[in-house]
Amino acid sequence: MKILIVDDNHQIVETIADYLELEGMTADCAYHGQAALTFIENNHYDVIIMDIMMPKIDGIAAVQKIRNELYCGTPILFLTAKDTLEDKVAAFKAGGDDYLLKPFAMEELCLRLHALANRGPRQDIGLLKYADLIMNNRSDEVSRDGKAIKLSRIQFKILKVLLHHAPNIVTRQQVIDAVWGEESPSSDALRSHIYGLRNAIDKDFTTSRLETIHGQGYRIKTA
Repeated sequence: MKILIVDDNHQIVETIADYLELEGMTADCAYHGQAALTFIENNHYDVIIMDIMMPKIDGIAAVQKIRNELYCGTPILFLTAKDTLEDKVAAFKAGGDDYLLKPFAMEELCLRLHALANRGPRQDIGLLKYADLIMNNRSDEVSRDGKAIKLSRIQFKILKVLLHHAPNIVTRQQVIDAVWGEESPSSDALRSHIYGLRNAIDKDFTTSRLETIHGQGYRIKTA
């Protein structure tokens, strides 16, 4: 197994790495969240060990980026001294898979690493789902009720923001900010992209998913 250890305490990192090597594993070491992201972008790991309190990017923020920006499904074990229920809730909501408190027994850490590695990568990372619509951000694939849907790059970005907020209404300005940033399109261009997106996701279906709420914005609806 290949493990990434992320902790700003050099002594803890070195102790864990030495022990894991004795157990037949290999380990890379990062001392803050930003370094962890670089390692993950360039390497494959079976499990990631993540501290919470670290400089530059803390563990919670780092895991959010790992899940939501890198779309990495590698199992993550939080190893931390933070022991409140709020800490644990934040860790799991960010995308963690296990939580072990310091101080800890090396034997227990190894047991948890093996259990996580045996589960394999998470399959839900990068997926946006609502009703019968599924968007895979890792493969850029979109489907409705199992039927593949081809979208332009702009249509994909619009659907992404709508699915992220579904079933809530997304204002016209929110769509523009998410898709174009400061380069605002003309009203006709946005209307054209919405029209094309609606045709793409509703074609061959009796129920329309994309609804325009006049004067408010757009939303993905169930019925």
